[in-house]
Amino acid sequence: MATLKEVLAQKISEHRPRTMRLLKEHADTEVGKVTIGQVIGGARGVRCLVTDISYLDPYEGIRFRGKTIPETFAALPKYPGSDYPTVESFWWFLLTGEVPTAEQAQSVIDDWRERAQVPQYVFDLLRTMPRDTHPMTLFSAAILAMQRESRFAEEYRQGLGKMDLWQPTYEDASNLMAKLGTIGAYIYRMKFKGDTPIAPDPTLDFGGNFAHMMGIPHPYDDVARMYFILHSDHESGNVSAHTVHLVASALSDPYYALSAGINGLAGPLHGLANENVLRWTQAFMEKLGGQDPTPEVIREALWETLNSGQVIPGYGHAVLRKTDPRYTSQMEFCQKHLPDYPLFKVINMIYKVAPDVLREHGKAKNPWPNVDAQSGVIQWYYGVKEYAFYTVLFGIGRAIGTLANITWDRALGYPIERPKSLTTDMLEEIAGIK
Repeated sequence: MATLKEVLAQKISEHRPRTMRLLKEHADTEVGKVTIGQVIGGARGVRCLVTDISYLDPYEGIRFRGKTIPETFAALPKYPGSDYPTVESFWWFLLTGEVPTAEQAQSVIDDWRERAQVPQYVFDLLRTMPRDTHPMTLFSAAILAMQRESRFAEEYRQGLGKMDLWQPTYEDASNLMAKLGTIGAYIYRMKFKGDTPIAPDPTLDFGGNFAHMMGIPHPYDDVARMYFILHSDHESGNVSAHTVHLVASALSDPYYALSAGINGLAGPLHGLANENVLRWTQAFMEKLGGQDPTPEVIREALWETLNSGQVIPGYGHAVLRKTDPRYTSQMEFCQKHLPDYPLFKVINMIYKVAPDVLREHGKAKNPWPNVDAQSGVIQWYYGVKEYAFYTVLFGIGRAIGTLANITWDRALGYPIERPKSLTTDMLEEIAGIK
């Protein structure tokens, strides 16, 4: 049986001529025009990045290698006794575009097991940092500390050719993925559970082992598998994914790049959004004063929120024009495992009422919920009630997609990213108002 790296090498050799032909024969073909609003507004909607790993369709949501979320969950091999695919099978799928067999998925589980040992100095570093340090700071620091282990940095120094740099990128990415669950769970147990880390269980897959190290029984292992896959990638333009791509384009190794992306994910406009949604929802429940969350009660409370000048957190998305399929996947999990949980009942009723209220309000371009409207509820139900840790969970998942992407960036020899800037005077001249 061919290994993942061997299959990936074959895929790369087949793909490179496509990229080279586009550059050689069609480099001057226009893709689109850029407006002043896009130049000033954060380059939103500017088509200037390439990834074959995921695509965000406004009406179908995220597609991983061409498959929707339900199609992805249905196609990939599941861990025995689990309702969800293994993270390892998903890693194979993102890198190659092929659905792995159960045997191929197991080969990645075995490979990560051999790479999983976290250096002791990482734990020593975490323990020297003040205990009130934010979990994302701890997580980013742990990743950056391991940079000394980088195969990419070593082989680049030795003069490895540009088109072969994908191989040490793959090695670094695999080494990081194998360790991130252990690091995340260690931070959680050290900071929030009385400094009681739980040793890894090498017989388990990534999701099962993470749940074990968190100290949370089944079906939290399925929560982990689902959560990490759902949060893995969202095209290349979001802050965390783009940051990893940007830093890696300078041929900084994956440790530098992923740590930078985690720092971007920590922003309140990005990865911290799920924390803000849960805080708002719990405050919302307090205002209900124990009332049954009927449509009438929820509608009145939502209008009170909007009329006070506040927004409804977790609703709206820059690209999506329907309910985020990541929200739907988590909602289906809740309907199966915690249908009578009061917090979920409120969230579910908001989902039924809020879109009509927002459409009537008239200011929301997209009145549908995004992934953040649901994800915190599941974590809270299973006892992970420390808001600050939620983004670490997001970061573990986001690493899957970003590390797969930069492996392909190096495989196709993409150059350093360097867009051109304009002055305000230039923009005023272009607009004819100078």
